[in-house]
Amino acid sequence: MSRLLIGFIPYVAMSLVHVATLAAGAHDAADPTKLMLMPFLALAVVWGADRAWTRAHALLVTAIALSWLGDGAGPLFDWLPTVPMMLLFFGLAHLCYIWLFWRVLPVRRVPLWALGYAVWYVALLAVLWPSLGALLVPVAVYGLILGATAVGAARCHPLIAWGGLFFLASDSVLAFRLFMPEVLPDWSSPLVMATYCLGQGLIAAGVVVSARRLRIPVAGAAAVVEKEHV
Repeated sequence: MSRLLIGFIPYVAMSLVHVATLAAGAHDAADPTKLMLMPFLALAVVWGADRAWTRAHALLVTAIALSWLGDGAGPLFDWLPTVPMMLLFFGLAHLCYIWLFWRVLPVRRVPLWALGYAVWYVALLAVLWPSLGALLVPVAVYGLILGATAVGAARCHPLIAWGGLFFLASDSVLAFRLFMPEVLPDWSSPLVMATYCLGQGLIAAGVVVSARRLRIPVAGAAAVVEKEHV
């Protein structure tokens, strides 16, 4: 566990720097630090895998890479509309998370409390509906994907479940900042990134921990088979 924590130190430090620069209004410094977040998180995953790479690690790093493209949709694709590109890349990232949480790492059925995510979806879409315009359908589809991620996360390790919740909170606040900015105070900008960094970090840590636990019984079974053949 100590090795896992060491790998996340650079990501935590960069997250704190990024949120602090946002809170201080130093956007010239915040923009480059934002593009450093996901690479540091990917490095933490590689470090935590400890040379025992699995399908879970591959899906996680793919989701992180797509999230990085979503984070940089503005500067990286400045000739294209930013919000649709963000929805596209983050939507693809969430599809990777959905596969992870529903097919690879689940440890339980969907808990009853996760049904609250359905209430979240209906309420959020109802409030934002008049402000979405031509983006109504993309946002509605993205909301379904985001909800499926959160519900799937609830089936996994508690770190992943909490990560899914914070990720959902981040995108919910961001939706209001994008489509109804007049209803939120200025400090909601660092709040978006604080919950986003926390959500992504918890998900990544939970996946790494879960992948390690999945390898333990496999290694044990292999040892028994080898002993019987000696």
